[in-house]
Amino acid sequence: MDTISEIICSVPELSSWAFISLCLVSFFTSLVSATFGLGGGTMLVAIMASLLNPIATIPIHGVIQINSNLVRSIMLRAHIKFVWALPFVIGSIVGVSLASQIVFAIPRNLFQGIIGLFILYSLWTPSIKALKSSWIIFIGIGVVSSFATMFVGGTGLLVAPFVKATTNERRMTVATHAAFMSCQHGVKILTFGLLGFTFAPYLPLMVIMIILGTTGTWVGKSILTKISEKLFRLAFNTMLILLATRLIYQSIKNGLF
Repeated sequence: MDTISEIICSVPELSSWAFISLCLVSFFTSLVSATFGLGGGTMLVAIMASLLNPIATIPIHGVIQINSNLVRSIMLRAHIKFVWALPFVIGSIVGVSLASQIVFAIPRNLFQGIIGLFILYSLWTPSIKALKSSWIIFIGIGVVSSFATMFVGGTGLLVAPFVKATTNERRMTVATHAAFMSCQHGVKILTFGLLGFTFAPYLPLMVIMIILGTTGTWVGKSILTKISEKLFRLAFNTMLILLATRLIYQSIKNGLF
């Protein structure tokens, strides 16, 4: 018991109840993402931001999310659509490189509002579905989403409409989205490390969140294989609308949008 208590209390500026809460939330949000393809990352960063040191929120969130997305993409690897992976990764490297120059200067709520509006626009207009996929398109979405992820953490919502437009089956949608986001979070983690962020003090928290997150992903995968395509699409779009509305509300509430 003493060892467990020491582990829980080892993370700087984090109470024991907050430590336990974040670990449980990691399980639930990974389950949500594995079942519906997205949403868990945004929920997780919102909760982490209220409990963790603000400076640590985005880097630590990236570590947890790369695990969640990587495990999900490995479990569904046969369904990944790799066609647009390379341009997306190239765009992500460019976007993160640009954001690293000003990462502490731009208010995150501004990006949240813009992302929220874009998601609603993409759902209620035919433009993205009708847009012909190309290297330019996926380099562009890689640049924009990776630039924004340095400030708001979870930008899977921004990538999701484009992935949905190029996939026609629920497992392909979830697997491809997870693979793309794994690459982007990896680039982000490396960049924060180069900027001088120290991950070591948060290692106990990250390890337990990763273990519970992996468990949540396994449970979510079993749910994904059981639900119908129609129900999945309805839940996927509903999740996008709810989370986009929340992002816009936060921006307005904070007076930055």
